[in-house]
Parts: sequence; structure tokens; C-alpha cells
Amino acid sequence: MAGAASSLSALALRAPSPSPPGATRGGAVARPAFAFPGAPPRFPSLRASRRVVARAAAAAGGDPEDEWGAEAAADQGQGSPAAPAAVAEPPAAEAPAASEVAELKAKLKEALYGTERGLRASSETRAEVVELITQLEARNPTPAPTEALTLLNGKWILAYTSFSQLFPLLGSGRLPELVKVEEISQTIDSENFTVQNCIKFSGPLATTSVTTNAKFEIRSPKRVQIKFDEGVIGTPQLTDSIVLPEKFEFFGQNIDLTPLKGIFSSIENAASSVAKTISDQPPLKIPIRTNNAESWLLTTYLDEELRISRGDGSSIFVLFKEGSTLLY
Repeated sequence: MAGAASSLSALALRAPSPSPPGATRGGAVARPAFAFPGAPPRFPSLRASRRVVARAAAAAGGDPEDEWGAEAAADQGQGSPAAPAAVAEPPAAEAPAASEVAELKAKLKEALYGTERGLRASSETRAEVVELITQLEARNPTPAPTEALTLLNGKWILAYTSFSQLFPLLGSGRLPELVKVEEISQTIDSENFTVQNCIKFSGPLATTSVTTNAKFEIRSPKRVQIKFDEGVIGTPQLTDSIVLPEKFEFFGQNIDLTPLKGIFSSIENAASSVAKTISDQPPLKIPIRTNNAESWLLTTYLDEELRISRGDGSSIFVLFKEGSTLLY
């Protein structure tokens, strides 16, 4: 046992003494890969971090005991963020749209002035009218006109059309120079699903009208199918006074009608006595039984005073509601 103890003591004396961490044989110190230069870093404790957050919350006017501040409260709906988001106001956005529509309708009314419902419109005027109509159709406040029958209901006065024949009874022939188209209208009865197209004529001696009556069926939110039933020629209404133009164009020559005023004065006296008798006669009704007496109408814009429709052959109809300021 004494020999074993002496051997262990000798081995311990020959073993090299442990070197300090990082020391090398040349005296240089080798640092580990993740060692920090200089003194080791000091990380703040959780308690110190909480004190920093509390001081920041107190400086911002919040609750010092709230570690998360106003941001967390805003996320939970218990507070307001530092910079509130802007909220859009619908009335302010709708006002420019209404003003734009009013401006477009005013421009359309101005463009139609003097065109005689489009019959005497130049190609430039027609292009301008089509552009205004397209812009109004893009701002249509009634996307489904056939579902708003109360707006469709009533009498509409034709202000413009690109349909050369106007209505089936008018045809494409020219009217005599002394006969004037006073009004072209369309009356819609949404309760009975009927449509009445009417043309009023006036002349030096009388006024009359030609009317077509039709039924309509709803085919889509914008489209109706129209089937004409009958035509009606109104009883001529003799005028109380004969109004003659000063000049009359005949084969390119202007004829002075002033000398005829005396003659028509005597005719006027005789006509007034028979005016009541003729006016009491019933109108002439003509049934329409052809298969071609059908048409369709697509309403592309509708409000309380303006209606824009499109029909067969890419025809366009612009109508103003009776009593609307657009008529004056």
C-alpha cells in the first residue's frame, strides 16, 4: 500500500497544471466563437424592464400600472390609437355625383335646343348628344327601371330621337309645310301595363292627333316588350282663330300670304259655327293585327324627370317628364 501511494504522488507531480480557460502555449488567449469583447454583457432584469415601461406610460399620460400602454388597449377596443384613421363621409361623396348629373342634364338640354327632337340635328350635335347620353347612362340612379314602375308611370314628352320614323303611324314621308308637329309623347300606365304613343299636329284651321295603343310585358330589369293593339285618329279640333304664316315656301320660292288674311277672316267666322259639331264626333279607331306590330324598349337611364331608352336599330329616345323644368 505504501508503494502504491508513493507512485500516485509522483504521477501527480509530473502532470501539467491546468491552464486557465482560453490560454495557449504561446501565451496568446483564444476566445470562443460566441465570446463578447471586453466585459461580459449585462442584460436588464424583468423587474427593471417593467419599471422602464411604467415610466414611459406615465410620461404619455397613461396608467403606470399598464405595462402594454395605449397600444394594447386600442387593439382590444378599450382605447383610441394615437392617430385615429380618417372616416369617409358618404353625404360628401354623394353631393359631387348629384351635381355632375345635374350638370350633364343641363348640357343635354342645351344641346337639344333647336334640333326639333333630333330631326334637324347636325352630325356634330348628334355626336355631342350621344356622348352626354353615355355619361348619364354610366350614372343611372335606377339600375332596374322595370322594378321602379312608379318612376316609369306617367306622361313623357319626347325631346330627342335618332329613330327616323318616330312612330309606326308617322312613316318616313315629310309633312306638309303648313302642318306642324306640336308634341310627341308616351304615356305609361304601370298598373294596366299599357303604353300610348301620341303625336299632336296643328295646322291653320285645326289640330288633331294620331295615337297608338299598346300592351307591354316585362322581360328583364331594363327591357320591356311592346305589342301595338290599335291606332286612333283623333277628331280634328277646329281653331277659334286662323293663324297663317306671313310667308310660305313652295318649290323653293317664298310666297307672301298677307293678301289672303282677309279671305281667311271670313272663313274663320263660318268655321267657328261648325267647330263644335265636328269636335263632338268620336275618334276613328283602327285595329292593328299584323305580326310586325311589336317592338322592344331598353331603359338605360331613369329618374324623376329624365328617361333615356334604346330600341330597335340602335335608336335612342330622350324623354322629359311632363311638368319637368327640363321642358322650359
